Amino acid sequence: MTNQSPAAAADSTQLLAKAGRCWSPTFSPDGAQLAFISDINGSPQAWRISVEGGFPAAVTAFEEQVTRVIWSPDGEWLAVESAPGGGMNTQIDIVRPDGRDRRRLTAGGSVNNWLGGWARAGRSLMFSSNVERADAMECFRVTIESGAPDKLTDGDGTAVIEDANADGSQLLVQRVAYRGDSDIYLADATGAGMQLLTAHEAPASFDNARFAHDQRGVYAISNCDADLACLCHLDLAADSNWRSVRARADAELAEFALSPDGETAALVWNIAGAHELELTHLANREGGRTIALPGEIVESLRFAPDGEHLALAITGAQLPQDVWLLGVNSGDLRQLTRSPRVGVDLGKLVPASLLSYRAHDGLQLTGWHYAPRGRHAPYPTVLSFHGGPEGQEQPRFRADYQALLAQGIAVFAPNVRGSSGFGKRFVNLDNGGLRFDAIRDTNSTAQFLVDAGTAEPGRLGIMGGSYGGYMTMAGLAHYPELFAAGVNLYGVVNFRTFFEGTEAWMASISKVEYGDPESEGELLDALSPIGSIDRVIAPTLVLHGANDTNVPVIEAEQIVAALQQRAAPVDYILFADEGHGFFNEDNRVAAISAIVDWFTRYLLG
Repeated sequence: MTNQSPAAAADSTQLLAKAGRCWSPTFSPDGAQLAFISDINGSPQAWRISVEGGFPAAVTAFEEQVTRVIWSPDGEWLAVESAPGGGMNTQIDIVRPDGRDRRRLTAGGSVNNWLGGWARAGRSLMFSSNVERADAMECFRVTIESGAPDKLTDGDGTAVIEDANADGSQLLVQRVAYRGDSDIYLADATGAGMQLLTAHEAPASFDNARFAHDQRGVYAISNCDADLACLCHLDLAADSNWRSVRARADAELAEFALSPDGETAALVWNIAGAHELELTHLANREGGRTIALPGEIVESLRFAPDGEHLALAITGAQLPQDVWLLGVNSGDLRQLTRSPRVGVDLGKLVPASLLSYRAHDGLQLTGWHYAPRGRHAPYPTVLSFHGGPEGQEQPRFRADYQALLAQGIAVFAPNVRGSSGFGKRFVNLDNGGLRFDAIRDTNSTAQFLVDAGTAEPGRLGIMGGSYGGYMTMAGLAHYPELFAAGVNLYGVVNFRTFFEGTEAWMASISKVEYGDPESEGELLDALSPIGSIDRVIAPTLVLHGANDTNVPVIEAEQIVAALQQRAAPVDYILFADEGHGFFNEDNRVAAISAIVDWFTRYLLG
């Protein structure tokens, strides 16, 4: 089934797995440089580069993986968020732009800390932390001279600071009550109090809140009064009514950025998982310019301080992620970083095609199909399920997909009910007991591919990470004759142990999504694949990170132990220095190689 020898196939897989990426750009205050994150040296770290281009300079060489970086308004510091052992106990440091004078501002240990942003003067940082309550993330401000944090908010759920006004006296705080429902508050920067700006009937989401340039209004993304999220505006002086500024009937707004003068907005529209970038004058209600992109996905929008350029991270099915610069007036797009992709011919990578089909109850579903070059349908096929559950499958560069395709194995990555990007109704169709319908979508997806002559019966595989790992195990348990092999990457298999072992703040916001363990234990048991593990017959590969506190490692251990007890074919790979996902290059190579070997063995024979 493959034109490559085993040795050549292994080499090809390793080269794909080593392809790097660059993301999360942040401008220096003079606009002359960008800091960003890249795994160019094997682990995600902070780098900086001139906006004119050239070779980047390393800023950090932490043992920890860097997850976020923000340049201070005075230009003297970079705030760096990093993940010890790859875990969720992220910590916050400051370093000089050349990497000197590293200083940690958080206490370390098992506490979770999320970097927010700098105060406008550049002498204090804002962040979220569960240092006081394990079951809630609250907002704090820390002065870099003293290092002493001041608490700014108090409440349930998870709170993050999304913006500060011009003089730093007021903050916009997003608070997630539960997954799928959130609010925006106007908070006093001294912690004196908060005003709710988004009174609404749940569920509805408000996020990405930004002060308008005149400081008298607020922009945010919301689906409060519509099914599809759009750009909304609130006049702080007038009333509490949000009005739609830019909306589309065929797309959700995924992200936006405002220019420094407040006149221009960069909008990212999500159409079934692919993106369109629009530049529009906010005074123009009819829309603006659509920017042609080299890849299907654009994110991390950042305007330069003078507003003349927009930094963004672009990727696609055939394009590893890099940082690009867009001339706001000219529309010229220029690649700034060049992530390593040794031995990878981008021209031979396989594009993604969007397919539509119907579920068992008639609900329309879509998915991204990758067909191996030089082969004819029906193909041996792997179904790949995204995480979340509110995540979305998008046509991004995936080394595991391309490595499978090189072996003659097709990939179909669906967006079943509960996925984001298709509206408020769709994303809530798997809450609680409705999750059984999402599991049935697994069967509907497989049957669609077989009936269409796309997938070869008897040569179907299934895989996924996080919630996608849950869907993998649910598919193997509910439809044991359907799949010839499965790969579960750090997936939930027992909702009771998940709620007991996950981060307390994660558990508190997940009870509507999955079910409340205190009152809906029987439902959680029925939804948990561990209860039907005796039905799993397909060879199963399980991969997990030892430092994962989102989906604790006990989830993997239960499945492996239960399958081993039945002498069912199972293999287990545990990465000692990873958390929820595999980001170090050696682990990435090992994981993708194992996945490709597994499906090659059981789908190709």
